[in-house]
Amino acid sequence: MTRAIVAVLVVLLWCGAAEAQIATAPGFIEARGTLFPEKAPNDSTQAVGDWLWRQEGVLRPSGWLQFVAGIDLRANTHDQVEDIWRIDWEDRHLRPPRVSLRRLAATLTGGRFTLDVGKQLIRWARADVLNPIDRFAPRDYLNVIGSEFLPVIAARTSIQLGPETLEAVWVPQLTPSRMPLFTQRWTVLPAEAAGTSIVDLGSRFPTRTQAGGRWRHVGSRFEAGLSYFDGFNHHPTLDVLSLDNLGRAFSVTRVYPRIRSGGAELAVPTRWVTFKSEAAWFTHPRSSADEYGLYVLELERQIGVWLLTAGYAGEVRQSDRVPLAFDPERSLARSVLWRAAYTVDPRRTIAVEGVVRQSGTGYYVKGEYSQAFGEFWRLNIAPVLLGGDEDDFLGRYESNSHLTLGLRLSF
Repeated sequence: MTRAIVAVLVVLLWCGAAEAQIATAPGFIEARGTLFPEKAPNDSTQAVGDWLWRQEGVLRPSGWLQFVAGIDLRANTHDQVEDIWRIDWEDRHLRPPRVSLRRLAATLTGGRFTLDVGKQLIRWARADVLNPIDRFAPRDYLNVIGSEFLPVIAARTSIQLGPETLEAVWVPQLTPSRMPLFTQRWTVLPAEAAGTSIVDLGSRFPTRTQAGGRWRHVGSRFEAGLSYFDGFNHHPTLDVLSLDNLGRAFSVTRVYPRIRSGGAELAVPTRWVTFKSEAAWFTHPRSSADEYGLYVLELERQIGVWLLTAGYAGEVRQSDRVPLAFDPERSLARSVLWRAAYTVDPRRTIAVEGVVRQSGTGYYVKGEYSQAFGEFWRLNIAPVLLGGDEDDFLGRYESNSHLTLGLRLSF
């Protein structure tokens, strides 16, 4: 299997020069530094360095067939990347591997029909920050605020019928969202847990497959969609057991409960603003976890070179049966969301976004300045401010306010 993967990667990633008309191989190398002004109770490191080399290859041998391959090579100064050399295909480990396959897929098209098979990114959502209908889009939460989406192994087919699109997805195994490491600052334990020892017993993955379907209408007056998902929550619940009579040692196992969800989306452009909404209701066939609904309502306005967005993320609970879980999507509900982006010129952009609890108990503000230099270089500067009460999801990260500096070379 490894030899076959390597052979495909060599062909797709490096054949661009020989077959320029049918193959491309874009990529980038990025160095990023994150500076934390404060030490955390469980992590005294205040500077973290990351390096990422991402290479993708696209091969089009014919008009109806396309192959895509992408590979990531990573390094990190704070033990946030595995210290072994192997090619990872599944993205099921606690830390990213040094070498991973980000994409490896084939696309077949014929008329109105499209089929994608392999490792790919699947995004259904249209809202910002909170995406209730995005059930095939796990994230890497080693840095909770700076998370990125993870690809999944899937077969996806779609049929285009005028303004209507019908899509079906089948996933043979769960790709989980990656939790923060227990020994680092993005895992914040309550004060009463100070001094306790945590034994990580890993994850208990389900063996069933996952499936979902979506209908989407794209028209001049509105866009709408309905979706259905039957699978597992890629955010884990935590099975915690005491290992001694004094409550000073615990074992933790990640468990991924089965869920079903029905979602709806709507976007209506008007002369003044564009209204966007997204909602989903989650049930559990075995009644082993919560039943709840998440929704997002947003207004978006373009004013010259300004793009302004404001909205609200809410939650409706029917039951609450899970004592401990890691679910940033639910944790960010009941909040006001906003974003302002300003295009200075074709090379420079400035953006500010934030989340504020409706109760005022927590907040998050992120600024970003991006500037291109020449044809290949880009600089990014992103300060992040976090604060609030200790028992709030955002407030608990108050000591994790930070500044990120990134430099990217694209080729």
